[in-house]
Amino acid sequence: MGCLPQVSAHEAHVEQGAASLAVSLATDTDGRLWQARASKGQVWVSYSEDAGQHFSTEVAVNPTPMKVAADAEARPKIAVASNGNLYLSWTESLKKPFAGYIWFARSVDGGKSFETPYIVHHDRAEITHRFDALQVAADDTITVAWVDKRDLLAAKAAGKPYDGAAIYYAVSTDQGKSFASEKKLADSSCECCRIAMTSKADGTVAVLWRHVFAGSERDHAMAEINRPGAGKPAKPAIIRASHGRWKIDGCPHHGAALAVGEGFGYHLAYFDGAGDKPGLRLVRMDGQAWVTTPPRRIGDPKKNAGHPALLSVGDKVWLAWQERSSDGMEILTMASLDGGKTWGLPTVAVHSAGKLDYPQWLNLRGQALLAVNSAEKGLLLVPGTAP
Repeated sequence: MGCLPQVSAHEAHVEQGAASLAVSLATDTDGRLWQARASKGQVWVSYSEDAGQHFSTEVAVNPTPMKVAADAEARPKIAVASNGNLYLSWTESLKKPFAGYIWFARSVDGGKSFETPYIVHHDRAEITHRFDALQVAADDTITVAWVDKRDLLAAKAAGKPYDGAAIYYAVSTDQGKSFASEKKLADSSCECCRIAMTSKADGTVAVLWRHVFAGSERDHAMAEINRPGAGKPAKPAIIRASHGRWKIDGCPHHGAALAVGEGFGYHLAYFDGAGDKPGLRLVRMDGQAWVTTPPRRIGDPKKNAGHPALLSVGDKVWLAWQERSSDGMEILTMASLDGGKTWGLPTVAVHSAGKLDYPQWLNLRGQALLAVNSAEKGLLLVPGTAP
């Protein structure tokens, strides 16, 4: 079982400061590449106009330093709206173990400066609000989701059982000036796997997370957050998205990847540790019947294949994941030209003798671009290729 990821009953993270490889990237309609990273208690933003060869002078997002979670599954997030506004979210780690607040900030002048950051959620108890995810929909509505333990603590206080944590979210419809009061999306989420989010052309936001089903089965669940007035139920329906039935009493620290499919639903990539063949899985999820295709095994489990990333543009789909090699680490990629029905062979896109961050896909003016931060050579950008 050497291919299993780290499993822990807690969600401890260590801030690595300037040495951290955990960065987030986004692109805008003018072809700029934006980067967000944490260093010395501040979130820093810069941009590149030449596909990552050179970056601008960094601008600090939060003027007052704080302990910013910036490692592996937790890191600052950056998104660019259609009007050019920049949005950032991040988790502040508090003094109490595993406690945190979710912060948000925006720039309305193209990243030259940032308005005063503020905490997204109204609940200010010193508890777990962590592992934030940020999504800006086509209508410029902003959604922030996170892992939250208020219901776990309330259940314990009442002497009632409660598995895992919960997923909460908040929505801004005024370009980030404010957020409505947070809402609970689901009970019994895994405690510290990253949340995957994407959005459809109509503004519907899809959320995918590792869930704690009955019997401590750590499979995945997903839900669509519908916009008010969309003619759909306001309360999101929770869909079971994977069925490996991995029974484990702890968190794998291993989030999934999610992308909108062309005309059918979604692409999902995730780690499943169940059975005698644990490893990465890839499926297509029907967006109406809510059933998936048979899971396709991806990567080499003996090399700890994991931490997938997805990009879907029309019928083209790109997948990337991380593996260990005999002398370092690698990022492998696969591509599909028919909406994920068939796939080309996997290829090694990045090899490094040092540490590599998790892969990220970017859509830079219609071109798929694989991004991975490396300890050896810094930020690496590789064009996505078709099979």
